[in-house]
Amino acid sequence: MPTITPFLWFTGDAEEAANFYVTTFRNSKITNVTRYSETGPGEGGTVMTVDFELDGQPIMAINAPMGDPDVPGENFWQGKVALFATCETQAEVDELWEKLSDGGKPMPCGWVADKFGFAWNIVPAGLRELIGGDDERSERAMKAMLEMGKLDINELRRVYDSVSA
Repeated sequence: MPTITPFLWFTGDAEEAANFYVTTFRNSKITNVTRYSETGPGEGGTVMTVDFELDGQPIMAINAPMGDPDVPGENFWQGKVALFATCETQAEVDELWEKLSDGGKPMPCGWVADKFGFAWNIVPAGLRELIGGDDERSERAMKAMLEMGKLDINELRRVYDSVSA
């Protein structure tokens, strides 16, 4: 079975982004930085790739030109990359939401675009159990989640457990 590593594409701020992410998530670190040589496609000595871990999850970031979006095949890598973070506590949800939305853009349903343009879904542990059923309680929790920006697990549990009138 292959190992799959999320790969994030940047046009110049991969190292800055990696440093931001490892200071945002606990148990995270930069594991390797490679630089372009004088003869490579980037400016000699500038960062080419950054390998890092977010709470043990390996991730690679690259600085590279974007190519020509008008040339077929040149923008195959421009697919959306989104990252999913499950938090054990509401305090963790609050902390990540605050850090990632600083300079970024909060969005509905626990989503936030960070200042580098990557989308994160900041989700409290237990959410899937609340919204994953096919009963009225899960429907209520799903409806409440769809109306939220940052997710509030206590409010979702309250709505899930409320008695329907």
